[in-house]
Amino acid sequence: MDLYFKGDGVMGKLREQMETDLQLKGITPRTQAAYLREVRNLALYFKKSPAELEESEIKEYLLHLIRDKKISEGTYRFYYSGLKFLYKQTLKRDWVMEKILCPKRKAKLPVVLDLSEVEALFSGTKNLKHKAILMITYSSGLRISETTRMKVSDIDSKRMTVRIENGKKGKDRYSILSQTALEVLRQYWIKYRPKEWLFEGQKKDSHLTTSTIRYIFCAAKKKAGIRKPSSVHTLRHSFATHLIEAGTSLHHVQLLLGHKSPTTTTVYLHVSRHNLAQVTSPLDFHIETSQRGTPNSLAESQSNTPI
Repeated sequence: MDLYFKGDGVMGKLREQMETDLQLKGITPRTQAAYLREVRNLALYFKKSPAELEESEIKEYLLHLIRDKKISEGTYRFYYSGLKFLYKQTLKRDWVMEKILCPKRKAKLPVVLDLSEVEALFSGTKNLKHKAILMITYSSGLRISETTRMKVSDIDSKRMTVRIENGKKGKDRYSILSQTALEVLRQYWIKYRPKEWLFEGQKKDSHLTTSTIRYIFCAAKKKAGIRKPSSVHTLRHSFATHLIEAGTSLHHVQLLLGHKSPTTTTVYLHVSRHNLAQVTSPLDFHIETSQRGTPNSLAESQSNTPI
């Protein structure tokens, strides 16, 4: 029988077939491992091969993840994608997952830091390595995983570019290198002398982990007094938004971020103040026309409030 697993952790033929299909499709190793792990969990849940499962059983498992495991909507979509790959690509049973609903990704606007908040983030970070990490992440618009895997050789000071190797979906790209960030990186290199990885981890020949960078950002955010619900990825959002506000074309921002479609990049138009600053609220317009020349005593009395 074509079991997905046999005994304690011994994988079978179906796993090998799916792993081959994932590699041929060019799926990144990290996503491959996640997809394979989730299919194995499905097999363990029913104690039989996923090839033997019916549509009702797959629905039961997905409901188990939502109701019992309390997974988020985003995690559900990811697990759904893994099972969909198995049934569509490996088992050639397209109809199985097509009949199972999957919520669409909600269009949420990204949180963006103001330039003054970015400056406060950097100025409050006294550790040179931590400052270099935050600066290169923001100034080149990097994802957190891209910062962790950055190599010394990826910094090209002659061309003032940063090479991002094996980014999202395995794509390579180039981004800009800030002169300010370069100066901090040079100070960092003189002090720490990294060899291969730009930001080395504690273990020999390893790079820094994403969890470490998250901790660094949270500490810097707290010290800077930033209250916005932001994360390391907010630096990337801020990079894109600030470029657009400075007049950089959407096409160039798309290339720097490594977006496949310009539609993905247009979200930053919605959070940019470039056009919104030219629009006056109808409430302010009414006050300006009816009370022109009257001092705004409310604004003056509230100048020290946190908003």
